Amino acid sequence: MVDISLMIEGQNGLTWPHWKRLVAEVESLGFAGLFRSDHFTNPRPPDKDSLEMIVSLAYLADHTQRIHFGPLVAPISFRHPALLTRQAAALDDLSGGRMRLGLGAGWQEREHTLFGYELGDVPTRMARFEEGLEVVTRLLRSAEPVSYSGRFFQLDGATLLPRPQRAGGPTLLIGGNGIKRTLPLVARYATIWNAIALTPDAFRERCTQLDTLLQVVGRQPTEVRRTLMLPLLFGRNEAELEQRMPWRHKDPELANLSLEQAVTQIASSGRALVGNAEQIIAQIATYAQAGVDELMLQWLDLDDLAGLRGFAESVLPLL
Repeated sequence: MVDISLMIEGQNGLTWPHWKRLVAEVESLGFAGLFRSDHFTNPRPPDKDSLEMIVSLAYLADHTQRIHFGPLVAPISFRHPALLTRQAAALDDLSGGRMRLGLGAGWQEREHTLFGYELGDVPTRMARFEEGLEVVTRLLRSAEPVSYSGRFFQLDGATLLPRPQRAGGPTLLIGGNGIKRTLPLVARYATIWNAIALTPDAFRERCTQLDTLLQVVGRQPTEVRRTLMLPLLFGRNEAELEQRMPWRHKDPELANLSLEQAVTQIASSGRALVGNAEQIIAQIATYAQAGVDELMLQWLDLDDLAGLRGFAESVLPLL
């Protein structure tokens, strides 16, 4: 069955008290992993507390024994790949090999403007991302000094020391759905591919395309783990579910539907896992049949630990 991990948006008010409670809960409740976004702030005001990603993962690595973890995803646009590689290798060693280094090209214009980073157009972002992936993989995999001369990044006899305790260092994850740019990079560099909000049929189609790309570069389909990030809308009963979805009455596609109809519409569109335990277990089974190895479920309410416990106690034992 599919592994179930939790994903949170760190820029939505995450503080140390929130994070410490969440880390302890996820470790004890039986989730496979805990992932978080890596942003300074959101695309639109108001700005909220945003606990720094690397520092927060260092706490997690040292205060858990079981769960895997990482960023979904760290943008190369404001994370220099050499420093990020050094930090990720240290976190992997500290945690006994549980770090998943999730990488992306960067996308949010507002945070880059506010904090003085140049995002660039899409071709620029993807070119920089590809160079960043090359720097990361060379530093992790080569015990010999690494030199690299690119448009964005340069190395001149750099050696990552101490060498990662795990051969090849932390597992490399690339996030995104793009067929033309992202999936070819997954095929070349990644051990994990993380898709975002796809229906089971769309996910299956992307997997087939990724299999072809892997074969082109001489890799086997089994060499890349397939994961999917989806929002989670869970309620133990109709009243609880309705309480967690007040926004649906302002959504043009859902406003005139009953709760049951809205659940069906959301689930069929790939927007979220939604419903009670029975409904969500059925949706998870459908994603498993489509080839999903792990679901990173996006939990948006950092204060709703009771709801998180309800989901874990109702769903996880039945998987």
